[in-house]
Amino acid sequence: MHPAQRPVFTEADYLALEEKGEVRHEFVAGEVYAMAGGSQRHNRITLNAASLLLSRLKGRPCQVFMSDVQLHVARDQAYYYPDVMVTCSQERQAANEATVVDDPVLVMEVLSPSTENIDRREKLAAYRRLPSVQEYVLVSQDRHFVEIYRRQGEIGWVYLAHEPGDTVAFTSLGIELPIAELYAGTDVAAV
Repeated sequence: MHPAQRPVFTEADYLALEEKGEVRHEFVAGEVYAMAGGSQRHNRITLNAASLLLSRLKGRPCQVFMSDVQLHVARDQAYYYPDVMVTCSQERQAANEATVVDDPVLVMEVLSPSTENIDRREKLAAYRRLPSVQEYVLVSQDRHFVEIYRRQGEIGWVYLAHEPGDTVAFTSLGIELPIAELYAGTDVAAV
């Protein structure tokens, strides 16, 4: 007896599947993974983050995207759906019909029990390999806690942790957000 084998997809097969499908999938080196649904809290934190970033970046050549736009990591043959990402390239001064981005400056994931390990390991490694990414942000869903992995030129990456009452600085964008604003409208207490 032979074990069941998972089908291997090409990038073209995957992109065609996503174009037609009602369920979103992420793609990593020929493997396709269905995306899990999010909670109201997850959705609210994501919406808060995107809205706050959008308002603070008004008038600048940056675009804020939420989880319906894919991030292509060519080196890893991967397509992900980050919760929030920001691009600031001169070529992308206005949003267009494209569903894929490959040059974000900031990528943010709101942690979920089902995805936290992937966000902390696989995605951290993949996003750090993108030359454009200056900050990778992990936002806890369960407490006021924001982690940032920030590129430090040729030196490498530095890790920063922010707790209740802190102001989170996104140096790649030149803006700051009080951590409490990310959790506004949620049942997450600032303990």
